Amino acid sequence: MASRTGVSTPGRCRKRAAVRSSNHALEGGINFFDTANSYSDGSSEEIVGQALRDFARREEVVVATKVYHQVGDLAEGLSRAQILRSIDDSLRRLNMEYVDLLQIHRWDYNTPIEETLEALNDVVRAGKARYIGASSMHAAQFAQALALQEQHGWAPFVTMQDHYNLIYREEEREMLPLCYQHGVAVIPWSPLARGAVNPSVG
Repeated sequence: MASRTGVSTPGRCRKRAAVRSSNHALEGGINFFDTANSYSDGSSEEIVGQALRDFARREEVVVATKVYHQVGDLAEGLSRAQILRSIDDSLRRLNMEYVDLLQIHRWDYNTPIEETLEALNDVVRAGKARYIGASSMHAAQFAQALALQEQHGWAPFVTMQDHYNLIYREEEREMLPLCYQHGVAVIPWSPLARGAVNPSVG
């Protein structure tokens, strides 16, 4: 959505264009905005935040962001320290008091999942995120996380964002049935397969 620096003239032009595009989306009835801490090194969150401040009422839109990837000096991962710092950084860039949905972008093989889930629960309890979700993991991993959340009484994952479209349908094998069983909403990424499903918008 924006240049990595965001300081050059072309970067500023692209940022203005992105804000205008967000406004067009709002005018078209779109009210769900999904971004991530790592998109354009944080610039995406800044653009979403600016667009919604300029053109929308906060309570009328749903804002989602993600945590996991490295941004600046914040290392990749889902440790407690990384999650707590990442949500604060995201809220600062968005200029918001909370996000509606905080998603873990990947499964962190270097951090105990219990540590990740407890930290996410604390983020919800602190009012910095209303709900939590997950993205791009194996069904067995997601099932493990859901079971631990239920066991400990932690805030549950309410969404799964995975690669799914008419061309790539692997998620129908295990992930979608698991989500259906647990009442988890599915947010597909690349729903048009990067334009292959509908070349006119690719």
